[in-house]
Amino acid sequence: MIVAIDGPAASGKGTLAKRVAAHYGLPHLDTGLLYRAVARDALTSAIGLDDAAGAARVAEALEVATLADPDLRTAEIGEAASRVARHPAVRTVLLAYQRAFASAAHGAVLDGRDIGTVICPGADVKLFVSATPEVRALRRFLELTGRGVDISQGAVLADIRARDERDSTRGAAPLVQAKDAVLLDTSNLDIDAAFRAALDLIEAAMSRAGRAG
Repeated sequence: MIVAIDGPAASGKGTLAKRVAAHYGLPHLDTGLLYRAVARDALTSAIGLDDAAGAARVAEALEVATLADPDLRTAEIGEAASRVARHPAVRTVLLAYQRAFASAAHGAVLDGRDIGTVICPGADVKLFVSATPEVRALRRFLELTGRGVDISQGAVLADIRARDERDSTRGAAPLVQAKDAVLLDTSNLDIDAAFRAALDLIEAAMSRAGRAG
């Protein structure tokens, strides 16, 4: 069973994907970490984030073991990742790894922005998780300030909107809801309610396909 979970920044897709993967005993990949790691390595190597060829070389040399680096979760790296993710050459380099991960024997859960449209277009279940920009900004603001980051809620909202614009208008694998993906709006749901809703949608999809979860 392959579950594709897409959505914009701070929609809750990553947390949901982890819980869904644990529930079904499947491996989970937060594909956004790949782009964050490329951005981190580009910055430390003094390679410009708008240098497509340079970023692609960084992606080719990426050490997957470094995806656990807590620094990848910072606002600075998130902003930088959104910029390197625009480069088709970077996306091409990372495509093979993501598809190989999805081909695990018993399936996998992947979350990102182009899982259902590009990485796993034939996924058994596709969810598109979203929420209003204001709700997503509040979530990210609380996450960042909880880690001691000094930032205003207004600045976080501006960043969320800027990232939405970049992600949805980029030429390579833009953020869009796959035609066969089910929308899960988490604006008024806490994580437990969102998780229950996600499981209901997944079970319904698997039932229609004749495969019990």
